[in-house]
Amino acid sequence: MKYVIGLDYGTDSCRAVIVNSANGEEIASAVHYYPRWMAGKYCRPQANQYRQHPLDYLDTMEGAIKQALSESPAGTAEKVVGIAFDTTGSTPVLIDETGLPLALLPAFAENPNAMFVLWKDHTAIREAAEINRLAKEWKIDYTAYEGGIYSSEWVWAKMLHVLRDDVKTGHAPSLLTKAYSWIEHCDWLPALITGNTAPEKIIRSRCAAGHKALWHSTWNGLPSEEFLTALDPLLTGFRAHLFEETYPADTRVGYLTEEWAKRLGLTTNVAVGVGAFDCHFGAVGAQIKPGAFVRVIGTSTCDIMVVPSEEIGDKLIPGICGQVDGSVIPGLIGLEAGQSGFGDIYAWFKRVLEWPVDTIIGKSNLLDAATKEKLIEEIAENLIPELSLAAEKIPVSESTLIATDWMNGRRTPDANQLLKGTITGLTLASSAPLIFRALVEATAYGSKAIVDRFLENGIEIKEVIGIGGISLKSPFVMQTLADVLGMPIKVARIEQACAFGAAMFATVAADVYATVEEAQAAMGHGFAYEYIPNEENHQLYLDLYKKYLTIGKFTENQII
Repeated sequence: MKYVIGLDYGTDSCRAVIVNSANGEEIASAVHYYPRWMAGKYCRPQANQYRQHPLDYLDTMEGAIKQALSESPAGTAEKVVGIAFDTTGSTPVLIDETGLPLALLPAFAENPNAMFVLWKDHTAIREAAEINRLAKEWKIDYTAYEGGIYSSEWVWAKMLHVLRDDVKTGHAPSLLTKAYSWIEHCDWLPALITGNTAPEKIIRSRCAAGHKALWHSTWNGLPSEEFLTALDPLLTGFRAHLFEETYPADTRVGYLTEEWAKRLGLTTNVAVGVGAFDCHFGAVGAQIKPGAFVRVIGTSTCDIMVVPSEEIGDKLIPGICGQVDGSVIPGLIGLEAGQSGFGDIYAWFKRVLEWPVDTIIGKSNLLDAATKEKLIEEIAENLIPELSLAAEKIPVSESTLIATDWMNGRRTPDANQLLKGTITGLTLASSAPLIFRALVEATAYGSKAIVDRFLENGIEIKEVIGIGGISLKSPFVMQTLADVLGMPIKVARIEQACAFGAAMFATVAADVYATVEEAQAAMGHGFAYEYIPNEENHQLYLDLYKKYLTIGKFTENQII
């Protein structure tokens, strides 16, 4: 009996899942929320600044693994043979010459620029624009394999921004006194717990580097020193402290050190695999194969496909988040796209409706404090379910509002984080359920734009697979998505597909299976159900989708 642990680092929490490598049975799982993040520290939402302290990652890793082990049968810890990590991304941090994130140094412990810059941080819009301009003028277009457009959500833009911001604000001591290199969250954790933290020797993820760091074998790795220093002299020397080679997730980084084996309650016989981004491992957990379009649907979406190299050839797909050999399944080209806002858009509308509830009931003298708290909590829990029930009853023919899904900018197709969301067609009769329906339809239209971009470039989509909380818990959203796409959508049975994908790769790192495809076949859980599109609704949505595209073009041209 051999067990593996998949660790899934999301936006808010770390989840540890202990899995039987023989059949994919979940032995135990635990979730721990980042304490500093949940307290709202180091973030300024009004400025699109979202930072996370490395201690949050360490505290929750220890807590989640120990809790999961405590809820497992006796002797489980001795049978764990592998661990692998997935994280959000791009979520990088500056490190010193030993590989230590700068926020772990006392001098920078409270400096947000020394912390991990979360995927949804959009403070680097200016830097992304500069990268795009320079790349188009340069002798090599380093953005060619990343959809031709570099995003403010990605590592080079973020690291340049925090360095500039540090200089601008005059922090003392300056980050420049210690900033030696940078590392992605998914690379730092495996390096840390195996003791392989020297910046030039860290085993770097093919997934992270290829999709977010402008890495490609064609130009021998990362962009040249000449390009980076032309972008800004602040980047001088960084390339020499980084990497040329990258590795797919079936590679073993090493084994747990004695220190980390003790801290986690495991043995030093635990193999640690190369990390990757959550959506890529989620697609593996959902048993992705060529022809499958896997949607990780949560606060945002990430869309993943794998394509044989002979099928895609020299074709470059514009406006997506990269095409990288081996970033998902070794030996296949991984394609990534996605939306910067999905569930976050519904959460925004929920917060708008909650404001009078929190404000007025919170100040009311008609109820005692305990009753007020319970009432506010009950309303918050039921808002989205009740809106969904009411919106579901509105016929598509009466869905007269058109919204765009860019409240958090646009990731794909064609990244543009300056974009803002819109709602058009409002009248005095527009109700909360009607507005909510328009927002759900907007997220579906944004999804269709991504599907169309793949299809227009000759990428065959044989099936659509949904994973994540929304796919399992929101029938109205999923049926609307199926109707807009005009495609059936299978929902993966496993709720924690990202963690399970990590567990599958952990088995390969531990030599339980030779390939991740073997692990998928043995450990996969199949599908829970399938949403079949309503053809009548689909035809109506085709006309509404044209209006979405028209309004989107107007928004992009006039309202930025």
